[in-house]
Amino acid sequence: MANREELLVIRAARAGEASAQLALGKRYLFGGAGLPKSEPTALYWLDRAAQQDEDEAWILIGSHIQFEAAARSAQPASLCRWYERAFDAGILQAGLVLAKLVLIQTASSTTAVLRRKAWLALEAVAHAGIGEAQWLMAQLIDQSQERETGAGRQSVALVAREMGFSSQSRLSATDQTERVVMEWTQRAADGGVRSAQHALAEHAWQAGDHDTFLQWAIPLARQVVTRRLANSSDENACALSSEEVSLLARCAATMPARSHFDSIEFERFLEAAAEGGDTPSALSLGLWFARLNPAGMRTSGVRALANYKKALRWLNLAGEHGLSEAWYAISRIYLRAEFSQRNLSDAHFYVQKAAESGHAISQLELGMAAWRARRDEPIRDVEAAYWLQRAAAQNQPEAIRLVQKLSAPAGPVGWAAEARSKLTREQANSYPLLVARLELAEAFGLTRAETLLLNVSAADCGHCLLIDIRDIHPRSRRRLTLIQTNEQRHLLQRIVRLFEDVDCGPQGPEGNYRQRLYRLRRLLKH
Repeated sequence: MANREELLVIRAARAGEASAQLALGKRYLFGGAGLPKSEPTALYWLDRAAQQDEDEAWILIGSHIQFEAAARSAQPASLCRWYERAFDAGILQAGLVLAKLVLIQTASSTTAVLRRKAWLALEAVAHAGIGEAQWLMAQLIDQSQERETGAGRQSVALVAREMGFSSQSRLSATDQTERVVMEWTQRAADGGVRSAQHALAEHAWQAGDHDTFLQWAIPLARQVVTRRLANSSDENACALSSEEVSLLARCAATMPARSHFDSIEFERFLEAAAEGGDTPSALSLGLWFARLNPAGMRTSGVRALANYKKALRWLNLAGEHGLSEAWYAISRIYLRAEFSQRNLSDAHFYVQKAAESGHAISQLELGMAAWRARRDEPIRDVEAAYWLQRAAAQNQPEAIRLVQKLSAPAGPVGWAAEARSKLTREQANSYPLLVARLELAEAFGLTRAETLLLNVSAADCGHCLLIDIRDIHPRSRRRLTLIQTNEQRHLLQRIVRLFEDVDCGPQGPEGNYRQRLYRLRRLLKH
């Protein structure tokens, strides 16, 4: 609460006395016995005192009032003159605030002379070694190459041009501009400006220069982790921005490539990124705790024991967020002899989840297992074909080899096309089931016996055609042929609909095998 003396000062200031306004502004600026420290209030009274020619007022404004307070004032454009005077009086910090204030003004609020003065002030402050000014210089030079438009307001790039950048720097080529931008950014980063350090790290990352990236990124990542640990009890304070999560994830992804790296720090970076919501980091952290590589093999060169409990936590999280590699890694853990909860059924369950999520190695593994089991369970070849076809679509060489073997036709397919060409329109209309069977034979490479005896509805397995007529034609063999094109799929769907209510057995409308073969030969002779 204000004491009697301060109340007298307040009354005098409100009455318009310049010295009282200056005194009141100083009290709010530095704090008084009964008045709180308030930069916006201090600015208000110092501005009023400066308007009445109190020189100390604008000196105090230029020395102590930061840009944020000036920008929030009722008329920020009118404050530029005080910062200009303060800069002319040798207060460098005032030049930086002046430049910032000019940049946020509309074209009608400032003059060309003031914009030019602001640019020269910013250059002087930057050359004096103030990192914030150097970073602003880098941003302005970079943005001045593009002219943007705004609704009733100039863009930063346009203001930078009007402030005199183009004539002052005399840069014409893009590479020269980039060089100057990088020089100012480097200076600002060396001066401790975190935004500039982030910019250099991002530039190195985009250029693929991982050594330079780590040089700038690791100190920043350490600051993020330190802040997070210090505020671990405060959920809001330890929350990470997307930029920080990306920085930590990139550091963790790049560090193992170094011959020597701090594994504890690497683990901290990964954990922070994973808790920040980066799913690939959760996968990498789970693999790290399990001492596995992405292929599910034990990592070499890491002597520490695996921590499967932590590994399963992070791998489950990554899997639930759509990374099939995580399910596959969990399946490898359940196969480990040293894992106390080793379980082959659980291992198979997670391989199945990985395969269903699109993991090519898991699909190949399931396909190979089903293919080997087909001797004991013939129906497993249908399952094998399904997984091998999905793995082959992801360019797994062994899967491609087996798929080619599966999809090979039983014999020459030309006979079916020749037979169809010999049928007249009248014959085709009279025997639609036979015509459909010939179409099927032409598309999937069926023999004559397979063509005439195949139970079409039962043969469609979705991804393949199961050809098995051994119950009627014992000399034939069971085989599969894959559905590999949309045309084959549409053709099969149409023919299955045609045979939907038809008995394809000997008691059906097509008769037995001898009757069907006789009908085919008779039709083809005419």
